[in-house]
Amino acid sequence: MSTTRNPKAFVVTMALPLLYLGGVAPDAPAGLTLLQEAHAVVGAPLTPVSVAGVARRTTRRVVVAETSATQAAAASTVATQQQQAATAQQQSATAQQQSATAQQQAATAQQQAAAARPAGAPASGAVVTALPAGCKPEIRDGVEYQNCGGVYYRAAFQGNNLVYVVQ
Repeated sequence: MSTTRNPKAFVVTMALPLLYLGGVAPDAPAGLTLLQEAHAVVGAPLTPVSVAGVARRTTRRVVVAETSATQAAAASTVATQQQQAATAQQQSATAQQQSATAQQQAATAQQQAAAARPAGAPASGAVVTALPAGCKPEIRDGVEYQNCGGVYYRAAFQGNNLVYVVQ
């Protein structure tokens, strides 16, 4: 085959692959380049729109979001536990204070009862076999007591013996 028959077909056949690979570049000599300059190949792992790049960024975002959500939940749980502990302490302190107040009131009542008794009177709950002189009978709530100078005695039996219990 000879190239003299159709020189245009020969030139077109040789030029098309060169045009496909080449490009127009103003800074190149004669304004033409054989290969275009490659900036980034879409699909390479570090390019912004590659599948690997998108997957990497998505994974980072999910991990950061989950980490911050987990930390917030943990902080909330710790704060709730601290508040519950503080409330329990406060309730315990209140209970102790109420107990101390009740003890003070009981002690005050005992002191007042002791002060109301005449000097030399037997202790409450003591058992005597005979009443002092000058006792007067009094009935309270259907029970007969003996009032002996402000000290009250109630009759009771110990076995077959009549005794008096100081009230």
